Amino acid sequence: MANGKNGSYNGKYADKGDENVAKVVELKNISKSFDGCEVLKNIDLTINNGEFLTLLGPSGCGKTTTLRLIAGFETPDSGEVLINGKNVVELPPNKRHVNTVFQSYALFPHMTVFDNVAFGLKMSKTPSKEVKERVYEVLSAVKLSDFASRKPSQLSGGQQQRVAVARAIVNKPSVLLLDEPLSALDAKLRYQMQEELKRLQRTLKIAFVLVTHDQEEALSISDRVVVMNEGVIQQTGSPKQVYEEPKNLFTAQFVGDINIFDAQVVDIDNGVVTADVEGYRCAVDNKREMHVGESFKLLLRPEDMRVEKLSEEPDTVGLLVGNVELKTYKGATLDSVIILENGKRVMASEYFDEEDEDFDYQINERVSIGWVKGWEVILENEE
Repeated sequence: MANGKNGSYNGKYADKGDENVAKVVELKNISKSFDGCEVLKNIDLTINNGEFLTLLGPSGCGKTTTLRLIAGFETPDSGEVLINGKNVVELPPNKRHVNTVFQSYALFPHMTVFDNVAFGLKMSKTPSKEVKERVYEVLSAVKLSDFASRKPSQLSGGQQQRVAVARAIVNKPSVLLLDEPLSALDAKLRYQMQEELKRLQRTLKIAFVLVTHDQEEALSISDRVVVMNEGVIQQTGSPKQVYEEPKNLFTAQFVGDINIFDAQVVDIDNGVVTADVEGYRCAVDNKREMHVGESFKLLLRPEDMRVEKLSEEPDTVGLLVGNVELKTYKGATLDSVIILENGKRVMASEYFDEEDEDFDYQINERVSIGWVKGWEVILENEE
């Protein structure tokens, strides 16, 4: 059999020719309502072959409904669901080349690991020899070959999850759908399984689609992230793009911590933009065409901020000034909250250097705050 003793995976679990299909799933103009409430609004989304894509958003944003539409557990009110170029809206789940791993794993407690993984193959009357070959091949891929005779109750949570993944991929899906499969795990195991899922995806070379509301999880394991809210895709991009270049305030606030400042352009001289930022005059990066008097939002992540103690004769031109409300030592970083004169709270996170006197500021001490120029995100004011 082709399991390989090295735990390699030879790609047989994608349909023949699928590796040449760039778009494995396409959602075109998808809308869906439940009891008169529209949960998806004209969604367009492409999932590429071999990528790890995450649907990220708060509860009720439509991400799980999107997953269920791909799987065939829901039918759209309008639009098309294409898998490998074919519209599958009228096909039941068992006729689609996708498989789903649910939160509960749904393993049969009375069956061994082998029988759990082999269940679908046996139901489809696959020859016994082929069942054995395919089951041991996927168990090798998920590093559970030595656990084939165990029952689910004899496995850890992480091992149970890998059995659920093995049971899904043994049926040769083009896409593996994962509906918050890590939500029931403790923090340490969750982190380990995030790494395991990414390893599996790279080994199997098929598309993984993960649903989660955990931003750190989405950023750490995805090739692309789809940020959703109220049935609408807010932004699609790499983890770096959605974190460093948010397209709107929702994405900026949902993905990680961020400082959002009210600002207005007061002067433009030879391309240098000076703005009133929360009452302080600061130079900002001229990222787009702006005009004097224009109001905008200036966005900066805590790690972009630079906090310094004020000298006896401080030069605070181009800086924000406030009082330290909170400082938290976290080993590698020092996290601070500074209150500006107008009451605005500013979060800062800097790599800690115990030899740098600028880190020796105290609670209630007056400090200045700057930032790394060019790292600003500038957004139009939203209505």
